[in-house]
Amino acid sequence: MSRSRSHSRRPTLRGLFTRFVAILIGACIAAALIVGIQVPLLHPRSLTHVTFTSIDVTSTLPLVWPTVGSAALDIPSLGVLDGHHVAVVPVASLTKMMTAYVTLQHLPLGLGQTGPCHVVTEADVATYETMSGIDESSVAVDEGEQLCELDLLNGLLVHSAGNYAVMLADMVAGSTSAFVADMNEEASTLGLTGTTYADVTGYSPLSVSTAPDQARLAALLMRSPLVRSIVIQTSVTLPFAGTVTSFTPDVGIDNVIGVKSGRTLQAGGCDVMAMTFHEGTKTHVLYAVVLGQEGGDLLGPAGEAALSLANSAVANRLHYTIPRDRALGQITWGARHVAFGVTSSHELWWWPARGRLSVRLHVRTFTSAIRRDEIVGTLDIRGAVRATFILRALGPLSPPTLLDRLR
Repeated sequence: MSRSRSHSRRPTLRGLFTRFVAILIGACIAAALIVGIQVPLLHPRSLTHVTFTSIDVTSTLPLVWPTVGSAALDIPSLGVLDGHHVAVVPVASLTKMMTAYVTLQHLPLGLGQTGPCHVVTEADVATYETMSGIDESSVAVDEGEQLCELDLLNGLLVHSAGNYAVMLADMVAGSTSAFVADMNEEASTLGLTGTTYADVTGYSPLSVSTAPDQARLAALLMRSPLVRSIVIQTSVTLPFAGTVTSFTPDVGIDNVIGVKSGRTLQAGGCDVMAMTFHEGTKTHVLYAVVLGQEGGDLLGPAGEAALSLANSAVANRLHYTIPRDRALGQITWGARHVAFGVTSSHELWWWPARGRLSVRLHVRTFTSAIRRDEIVGTLDIRGAVRATFILRALGPLSPPTLLDRLR
């Protein structure tokens, strides 16, 4: 009797146990589903609020482009190259910049060196007399005198001596025609697509270029310490001709350090002016190029136009300092937030004439606590130059707790 009762209870206990286990498993699954749904809500992704709006990119000082002819402004160290009414036109004695450039490519010359020498021939004297007779810039020479490369470059760049250009061409290539071919090949190599040379002096109206091309060439030429030491001179003393003066306007005045000028009836007045200016402790060189200027002796108006353009470029620049640890924005997470900024001061310079300054913040998305000084993103600024600055959290930030979320 007792045995039959014991057997009848076992199925009942098994059923209760099975139901309990099923309920327990169901509860666990339900809890897992709930937690799976709620966990992402417990630590939501951060929301970035940008407050960087204080840079003023407006300027009331426009660039002073010449009213006639064409022009260009080049500041190589800042990536600025701008043109105005760009056209392919005769460039007169600016051609001699390429004459000097090709010469130095073939016969490199450093400070304190004189280079190979040329003995003046009867033909060289005849060349001078011909150029002098048609009022082409030249320097007197004497048969048998010795002119070294340094002398020829001095006369070429300071007094624009066309006969010196011919002697340099003979020294380098054996003839002016071969040298002109080298000039055009170099122009192609340098990407001066608007530039073609027909002679070594620029007296020919078929020696043509554009203002931006001449600005780029001047900047390349001025990489040479020797060239810089030559073109800054207001005069130079040559072996036979004696002391001759520079034709380049304003050299030595208002931070002007060169480079070359030229004039013909076809080209008008042309000037490539190099000027230094400062940004904090940094010194930059800008190149103001004007072509096709009119009036007076042509060189005077060209110099005035180049100086006005250069001065307006310096005055036109805007300056802004991003201070260290200044809050540029904040990362918000629920009711909590932390500021971010740069951890060292930065100075920015740009020219509004180059277009609107673009300021972009790129901030990461966070799903865990942020530490103080942790990199949170970048500040990308595009103006005259492009600069990217690292942004760091100016303090710690923890995600909101479940209690914070329930309040």
